[in-house]
Amino acid sequence: MPAFNYFDPTYLLVIIGAVICLIAQARVKSTFNKYSKVLSKTGMTGAEAAARMLHNAGLSNVKIAPVSGSLSDHYDPRNKTVYLSETVYGKDSVAAVGVACHECGHAIQDAENYGFMRFRSNLVPVANIGSTLAWPLIIIGVAIGGMSQMGGIGYYAIQIGIILFSAAVLFQLVTLPVEFNASDRALKAIEKYGILSDDEKKLTYKVLRAAALTYVAAAASAILQLLRLIILFGGKRRD
Repeated sequence: MPAFNYFDPTYLLVIIGAVICLIAQARVKSTFNKYSKVLSKTGMTGAEAAARMLHNAGLSNVKIAPVSGSLSDHYDPRNKTVYLSETVYGKDSVAAVGVACHECGHAIQDAENYGFMRFRSNLVPVANIGSTLAWPLIIIGVAIGGMSQMGGIGYYAIQIGIILFSAAVLFQLVTLPVEFNASDRALKAIEKYGILSDDEKKLTYKVLRAAALTYVAAAASAILQLLRLIILFGGKRRD
C-alpha cells in the first residue's frame, strides 16, 4: 500500500512541515529569550502592562492570573481570564510586556465579538473531532480495502477522514487573522498608553512577529499533511 510504504515520496511533505514548525519554534524561543534580557524603561511588568491595557479598554471584568511554564500564556474566554506565564507575569522585559499585551488583545477581541475569533470558537469542537478521528478512520478505511473499492465502506471511511482533517486545517487557517489582529491591538495599545517607548516597541514587534510565525508554520504544516492525504486517497480507484 503506497500510504504505508516507507519510501513513499509524499512523506517529504510531512518532513517539510515538521522542519518548518521546528524552525519557527526555535526562532520564537530564541527571540523571546533575547528580548527577555532587555528591561523596560518604565519597569512595568507583564501583569502591570496587561492591567493598564485592560483598564483603558474598559474590561474590568477580565482577570489576570499567573500560569506555570514558559510561553504558556493564553486568554480563556470561558472565565474571562488572561493567563500569563512565569516568564511574563512578574517580569519587566520588553518581551514580557509584548506577550502580555498580545493576550489582552484576545480579551478585547472577545469583548468586541470579533468575527474571526467567534468563528474559530465555533470550529473548536469540529476541529477536535477531526484531529482525533481523521487518521483512525483513514487507517480503518485502508484496512478494509477503501483504496481499491470505490464506493465501499472503506472508501467512505477514508473520505470522511479527509473531510474531518480538513476541518482541523481550517481551524489553523482561521487562527492566523485572530493572532495577527491580537498583536496589532497590542502594539497600538503599547504606543497609545505609553507602556513602552518607540525603540522598545520595535523590539516587542520582533517578539510578536516571531510568535506569529509559529502559527503560520502550523498552518503550513497542516496544509501539507492535507495535501498528502489528497494525493494518497484523493478519490481515484487504486488497483
